[in-house]
Amino acid sequence: MSLLEISGLRVSTATQELVHGIDLTIDKGEWLAVIGESGSGKSVSAFSIADLLPRGLTRTADRLMFDGADLLTLSKAGYRELRGNRIAYVFQDYQQAFSPYYRIGKQLDEVLKAHTDWKPERRREHAAATLERLSLPGDLLHRYPFQVSGGQLQRAALAAAILLDPALIIADEPTTALDAVNASLVLDQLADIQKEKGCSVLFITHNLRLAGKFADTMAIMQDGCVKERGTVSDIFTAPKAAITRNLIAAIPPLRNIPARLPVALEGVA
Repeated sequence: MSLLEISGLRVSTATQELVHGIDLTIDKGEWLAVIGESGSGKSVSAFSIADLLPRGLTRTADRLMFDGADLLTLSKAGYRELRGNRIAYVFQDYQQAFSPYYRIGKQLDEVLKAHTDWKPERRREHAAATLERLSLPGDLLHRYPFQVSGGQLQRAALAAAILLDPALIIADEPTTALDAVNASLVLDQLADIQKEKGCSVLFITHNLRLAGKFADTMAIMQDGCVKERGTVSDIFTAPKAAITRNLIAAIPPLRNIPARLPVALEGVA
């Protein structure tokens, strides 16, 4: 059964259409990776799901359903209830995920206060337990964002996203600003959470290798269109679109690494 159904989604500025009527579905428990070059429409498509488009962009669609609810007719109050509770975002810029003026614990607490009637002690215990679930110390609650490392802050952002066990986690290039070790750690933990909770994941990335490791299905976007959609196995073994074949060809090999270029190249001074 589909958790999210998108049909004919278009995103536009006042003068230009950026996303051209795309169709996507995500089943319950599915990990869908959306891959494409910068400017292909990946992020604006994801932001439009929960009505988070920046000012100046508008969204239209033939159909936009989430867990049986019509998102095209949802009120502003309905979207406020949906965000952070049923649909959670993990953004690319983890440094902007938290205000530098408040401790991390207070900001996690605001999420819980907005969606629950729990007492302060229960909220504090739940926030600490969620941080510890992501291998973070509970005393991180008392620190300001600038007092923790980038990898810790991105995992804290992931903790904020999973506080209320959302049905869908939308991760918009969450590892771009991290080194390889921390990037792997964050995605491994996201994969563990998905298996444990049975939630769905919409994973936006440039990295085809990472998508192949974690995703069940992939959608390849270019110029505001979905050029190809299929299982990871189908995409890698029998790519149909030219953009897909080019992306696969561009993956750096892990074996038989090409020889280094000579210091002096012919025709180069």
